[in-house]
Amino acid sequence: MADPRGFLKHRQRELPSERAIPVRIMDWKEIEDSRVDNSAQLKRQASRCMDCGIPFCHFSCPLGNLIPEWNDLTWRDDLPGAIEHLHATNNFPEFTGRLCPAPCESGCVLGINQEPVTIKAVEHAIIDEAWKAGLVEPHVPQYLTGKTVAVIGSGPAGLAAAQQLTRAGHTVAVYEKSDEIGGLLRYGIPEFKLEKAVLDRRLDQMRTEGTVFYTGVDVGGKVNARDLLQRYDAVVVAAGTPMARELPVPGRQLDGIHQAVEFLTDSTRRVHGLPDVGLTAEDKDVVVIGGGDTGSDCIGTSVRQGARSVTSLEIMPQLPSERPDNWPWPTFPKLYKVSTSMAEGGTTLYSTATVEFVGEDGVVSHLRIKTDDEERLIPAQLVLLAMGFLGVAKEGMVEQLGLTTDERNRVERGADFSTATPGVFVAGDAGRGQSLIVWAISEGRAAAAGVDKYLRGSTSLPTPVQAQDVSLML
Repeated sequence: MADPRGFLKHRQRELPSERAIPVRIMDWKEIEDSRVDNSAQLKRQASRCMDCGIPFCHFSCPLGNLIPEWNDLTWRDDLPGAIEHLHATNNFPEFTGRLCPAPCESGCVLGINQEPVTIKAVEHAIIDEAWKAGLVEPHVPQYLTGKTVAVIGSGPAGLAAAQQLTRAGHTVAVYEKSDEIGGLLRYGIPEFKLEKAVLDRRLDQMRTEGTVFYTGVDVGGKVNARDLLQRYDAVVVAAGTPMARELPVPGRQLDGIHQAVEFLTDSTRRVHGLPDVGLTAEDKDVVVIGGGDTGSDCIGTSVRQGARSVTSLEIMPQLPSERPDNWPWPTFPKLYKVSTSMAEGGTTLYSTATVEFVGEDGVVSHLRIKTDDEERLIPAQLVLLAMGFLGVAKEGMVEQLGLTTDERNRVERGADFSTATPGVFVAGDAGRGQSLIVWAISEGRAAAAGVDKYLRGSTSLPTPVQAQDVSLML
């Protein structure tokens, strides 16, 4: 453990400094202020990690991260030890340190009567400092098994599975239908939350280790997935949940109404000088339907593009700001939080439903919305649907591989992530349903262990100690 009295000496939760809102909305850089030295602050926060006996942060983390260990090592200024412990359970802490909602912090024992340790911030700092210090090196396998694996999809689940299997000595090829590797990490996450240089340096490491990447390959479309199964000894399906939820109300056919990922993708392409379709929020009244992380990303992107106004619609009531009785510690509570993008501008309307899209000359101009006590029109020249995803399509890849889906359009699989088709495994959202990045990495690692055992009869790859549903035990 860290300082035995640290949680008594430092009772307040301190987060890294962020760039001022008027400054950061003028560019696409990450919002954390890299000019500020937070090392002393991080040591104070790491020292708050207490000798709790049973670290519920482990219990709450799908990866089973060794949080007390690397908090202690951070407090002791042992960066090599801290990054070794961090990488022991997480292939990509630079992704989770930026994007994970930190269920570990909800399980922090200190959180019973104080604010929890800033676990996510410490994780973020460890990996970034490790990259700067040259402590993140490729792990090239010492020998090759002669076995080959195809991974379909290059999001966090596919990348985690590919890296684990490559390091185990298998020859791994990752197939991505887009023109760049990364899945939603590449095009679904705005630059101000994840600069793509952070993704690219990890991909360079994977290439050095031996993983091969193919882009522009539509498996299930122009490329028959069955052909991959015949060419490779095993196939990992990590294609995510590409079917976005729709809003079937009158006027949906009007121009100016787009899925959020379409908007975010076009924005990222434009930021990087890639061909785009010109989808922009500039000088428009933007309405974002959906109040999750994707909706928040649309707000921040619209503000940076120069939207005239941004309104976010949430069909549910505003969440409480403190734990309700039915979400006791150490469960992950659904609480009201002001995201960094929400703080940058815009208005959020709760308990609000969209009744109709209203247009002029075939283009959306207003939304008719309904609250508890009234119906009214609000202006909208750009509407973004950020209501989540429904799963995978039964046609194409699923059908070609002989897979089946359940009532939630998730590919059915066993405890070892294998499917009814020998040699085919499923990881991430495609099998779990829409979930968190930390779950995607966890499932990618676990699926890799299943594939390795299938190919060799046994495996030395670690299987994550996955989080359980605490609510079922209370």
